[in-house]
Amino acid sequence: MQTASRSTSRPIRRIAGTLLCTAALTFVTACGAGTTDSGAGSGSGGGAGDPHIRIAVGVDAGYAPFFVADAEGLWAKHGVDVDLVQFAKGGEGVDALNAGQVQMAGNSDVTTIGLLAQNPKLRSLLVYEQSGRYLKVVMRSGVKSPDKIRKMAVVPGLSELATTRFLESKGIKTDSVKFVTADPAEIPALTNKGDVDAYVLWEPWPSKGKELGERILESTGDYGFSYQHWLLSTSPWLKDHKSTAVKVAEALEEAAKKTESDPQAAAKATQDAAKIPTDQTVKAVKEIDFGVRDFTDKDLKGYDDTADFYVSTGKVKGRPDVAGTVQRGWLPENTKGS
Repeated sequence: MQTASRSTSRPIRRIAGTLLCTAALTFVTACGAGTTDSGAGSGSGGGAGDPHIRIAVGVDAGYAPFFVADAEGLWAKHGVDVDLVQFAKGGEGVDALNAGQVQMAGNSDVTTIGLLAQNPKLRSLLVYEQSGRYLKVVMRSGVKSPDKIRKMAVVPGLSELATTRFLESKGIKTDSVKFVTADPAEIPALTNKGDVDAYVLWEPWPSKGKELGERILESTGDYGFSYQHWLLSTSPWLKDHKSTAVKVAEALEEAAKKTESDPQAAAKATQDAAKIPTDQTVKAVKEIDFGVRDFTDKDLKGYDDTADFYVSTGKVKGRPDVAGTVQRGWLPENTKGS
């Protein structure tokens, strides 16, 4: 199937804040949970009759496989027409998924588990990346050691749990450190100003902090913490659109392999789509293990530990239904070669 040229495609959508259905009317025609409108794709294009969907992604190099699939025409190759919709935070993309403004999304396991209580229809289909090196601990200049930390900036979800595990690894009581919630892009500057002492975030924010004179102390893998990214949808949409989800999974699988084998191509695709400097993506490919796979027993144990974290902190009213969300076996049962 021929790939549509970049010159004829529409730009990838970027949503800076929480997406509401009324605001979304500027780029979608409906807000129903099963909506798959017929507008043009954001990059790869699709053949006549190919199902059209919107997929929520973030704006960092961790989403490189989606941008590669766009740039390389892999959506069209696998028979689906895709618009990628960018969000500043993964949780906002999940909110849009539940509202029906997108049909699929990429997001971290940790953040998604924290959202399950209010979003029981979420379904996780596969893992497409994992890493213990991409998130890093950054300390303000002048803070000599972790035991001197009094305030840490966090983003709810993955960042917050990574921060908690960091403090625990140093024998620091979490209630002795104040957590300051902020958007990722604000955190390096807040730290530089002295409003907080440290943070744990994904790239490019640790590197941004280093440019400001802050110190990268270690990666999360140094204290035994790693994350994964899931491909998400919802049970109502999947019921009627399984074949479309399979096409997305197959395209993403090919794109993840391309990201690993050709970091420069992944870097160009990510720069074109999300304005991420190419060196950041090349570095990210070294720090992240990209690859589509099914879930393992070890994964499920880790997800249960994450659910226990949310319950223990009182952040959720009931225990997240991880078992009902994670669709173990969906990938090998439905895709070729997985």
